[in-house]
Amino acid sequence: MAHANNGPQSASAIPLDLLRTSPPKERADAARNRAAVLEAAAGLFAEHGVEAVSMDQVAAAAGVGKGTLFRRFGDKSGLAVALLDARERVLQEAILHGPPPLGPGAPADERLAAFVDACFDYLLEHLALVRMSETATPGARYRIGAYRFWHRHLAILLTGVPDPNHTAHALLAPLAADHVAALLPELGEQRMRDGLLRLARSAM
Repeated sequence: MAHANNGPQSASAIPLDLLRTSPPKERADAARNRAAVLEAAAGLFAEHGVEAVSMDQVAAAAGVGKGTLFRRFGDKSGLAVALLDARERVLQEAILHGPPPLGPGAPADERLAAFVDACFDYLLEHLALVRMSETATPGARYRIGAYRFWHRHLAILLTGVPDPNHTAHALLAPLAADHVAALLPELGEQRMRDGLLRLARSAM
């Protein structure tokens, strides 16, 4: 009997550019509803915090039915993913086509350190939203398209080390938003950043 696998999935056979998240293609009315929902959610989250806002509140503020909201986004993690989508594409574009060391043209170890640094900055800027996107349902982090992109990027940079696919997952583990949120008050930003960069260097 087959079992559902909600754990990390390897994307090693897929070209990196094909894993980049893309804006949704939709009808004009659906696009308007989507924009209204995201605008309402962003405003409510900014005012009250991600945890305190319900899907019912978002639907009411956006002027859409609850059924429409749940069919479109599923749950709060899906809503958070949608809000983060454009922000993730900026980082993905920098990795694919931006200047080195984050973009192409630098040695692999420098690109790896630049990615860890940039990803940590991204987390700090959007920590509550990323945490919601990764933890609202079991295994959500590993089903998000951005995770597959980050993992494939690291696996490519780690070519030549033993089991680069596993090592890429291991380096992404301490960049989980729940982990960062739990340790940040105790360790502080600089100590966490230094530790992440040490891990990246040791992996090479």
